[in-house]
Amino acid sequence: MEVLNAFLPLVLCTCGIILLIVLIILGIKMMGILDKLDKVLDNVNDVVENVEEKVNSLNGTFDTLSRLSNGIATIGDSFMSRVGSIASKVFKKQKRKKKKEEEDYYG
Repeated sequence: MEVLNAFLPLVLCTCGIILLIVLIILGIKMMGILDKLDKVLDNVNDVVENVEEKVNSLNGTFDTLSRLSNGIATIGDSFMSRVGSIASKVFKKQKRKKKKEEEDYYG
């Protein structure tokens, strides 16, 4: 029992020292990994800013295309409205003419 009382604290201290050394090594490696990660994130931020600048430079082009398509759609709508109106008038005249002929024929 006395041997166990003397040996057990020695084993626990040795395990504690080994664990402390392993944790210190892991902490140092984690600092290196975090430095590399910081560099990668800086590169990613630079790429994101570059892409954002390019997208913003295209916004004017897309805005112009949007206005152009809206203008063409407006012209097309007014043209179709006029064609529909003319067709409606023609068909109404034909119906009136047909009714008048029927009235004359039966009347």
